[in-house]
Amino acid sequence: MEGKRNVRICCLCNERRASLKRPKTLQQICTECFYLAFENEIHQIILSNRLFSRGDRVAIGASGGKDSTVLAYVLSKLNRVHDYGLHLFLLSVDEGITGYRDDSLETVHRNQIQYGLPLKIVSYKDLYGWTMDEIVKLIGLKNNCTFCGVFRRQALDRGAAFLKVDKLVTGHNVDDIAETILLNILRGDIARLSRCSSIVTGEDGPIPRCKPFKYTYEKEIVMYAYFKKLDYFSIECIYSPNAYRGFAREFIKDLERIRPRAILDIIKSGENFRISTTTKMPEQGTCERCGYISSQKWCKACVLLDGLNRGLPKLGIGRSRVEVGCKEENESHGRKSIESKQCGSLDF
Repeated sequence: MEGKRNVRICCLCNERRASLKRPKTLQQICTECFYLAFENEIHQIILSNRLFSRGDRVAIGASGGKDSTVLAYVLSKLNRVHDYGLHLFLLSVDEGITGYRDDSLETVHRNQIQYGLPLKIVSYKDLYGWTMDEIVKLIGLKNNCTFCGVFRRQALDRGAAFLKVDKLVTGHNVDDIAETILLNILRGDIARLSRCSSIVTGEDGPIPRCKPFKYTYEKEIVMYAYFKKLDYFSIECIYSPNAYRGFAREFIKDLERIRPRAILDIIKSGENFRISTTTKMPEQGTCERCGYISSQKWCKACVLLDGLNRGLPKLGIGRSRVEVGCKEENESHGRKSIESKQCGSLDF
């Protein structure tokens, strides 16, 4: 009798045994109620922010990791249950990281079969002529994440353009966005700070990006994937242990341990930031070389790629060196670089 009295009952249905505590609300609930609450919150986020319109072609950024796998599963289910009328696709980027990305792409291929979604894979090698293995061999582990982040963002846009989609959705969760807000504050990056907390970005670009997991805790995504027994890849990138973002992530986790709502409060602060009307913001234009959106004559990807092709991989690292590199290139190396491989092969 004593054992039965100690059994915790789900605080939502008051019927089944509680099997977990939600990190976001600290409620003791059963798995069935957790699934329902998790999925319904995503559904309400989609509706309240009008993320999609009926008939939209939507690409899901799929890495094989927990976030993108849960996103593909949940969005497929919500599209079916609530009749969104979306045409869904999986879009993956092969950075060329042996022992990491090749293994994770095997997971994506299995997800393609499990969820019945078309899959498109774009690679750094095809778009830029370089793999991350080759870049790291040349530049080392200090600034490699700069190359990968810039190239991956543009690769996703180019893949989305190839699929002719209306929206691109990514699995960025509330922890990721809180980290980004903190990093932009530390870097003094006003331009990015003003938009990084938005649930939809890139509306002035070729393809808008949506983040349905904007208010979803990473721990809850892990729990959902675990209890649902979803097939996902859980190894961290072999080149990212020393990434600057990692330090912000540890700080966020420390705050969460003290007070779980601290993450949501950071998001709320990011949403309430207002840029002074006297602050000069970069003007959006297009790259003269590849046509990608850029506030400079050359986009960041073209500058980085030009440095790699000229044997000067650190040319595009840092704000001032981008401008110097472009000016120097335009004056003395223009013809040689224009003939070399541009950053991508799809027009915008």
